[in-house]
Amino acid sequence: MEDTTQAKKKEDILKAYHFRHATKVFDNTRKISDEDFQFILETGRLSPSSIGLEPWKFLIVQNPDLRKRLSEVSSGAQKQLATASHFVVILARSDASYNSPYAEYMLKETKGMPDDVFKLTSEAYGKFQNNQRILDNPRSLFDWASKQTYIALGNMMTAAAQIEIDSCPIEGFSREDVHRIMAEEGLLEDGAWEVSVMAAFGYRVEQPTREKSRQSIEKITQWIN
Repeated sequence: MEDTTQAKKKEDILKAYHFRHATKVFDNTRKISDEDFQFILETGRLSPSSIGLEPWKFLIVQNPDLRKRLSEVSSGAQKQLATASHFVVILARSDASYNSPYAEYMLKETKGMPDDVFKLTSEAYGKFQNNQRILDNPRSLFDWASKQTYIALGNMMTAAAQIEIDSCPIEGFSREDVHRIMAEEGLLEDGAWEVSVMAAFGYRVEQPTREKSRQSIEKITQWIN
């Protein structure tokens, strides 16, 4: 039988998922504390990624002028940019191929792999990327790295909901224009990074007007025994 502590943990997690919704307008008089936002960022940092390459970077955009420039090319983020306590532009690594200096740095320096283990891992990683056609062109390599950023994004939004902080994932922006703005600001390290997705965090002004709607579990699952 499930113990009371475990049941309570499950209840709290599901409660957070029901609490979370794509907040369009935030209370601009309320700010997330430094401690709480560092907690949210930490859940992004600790997120899993393919072979542990962590091909992401989180730009926390608090500068009003930069937010205004972004809002002019981000149709899906205008209200959030104007009102969110914290606004994050998540970058994806553009050069995360198995034989890149970035991959070598991550596996040797961050993961601490000795040369012999790195060589075997890099070879296996190259086979994986070729089999998945990740190396077909620069866009497919970026898209693969971008997929990893969504794992971190999901974890950050869930973590925020668990401490009753609202969020909104945002894809409604001109990728070319946002990339240009970030490049002009010197934030993309000469093309090493590209813009993947955005997210706003803060506190809702109003409660959602309708209940969360999802398909039934039976509609979206199939057991193969």
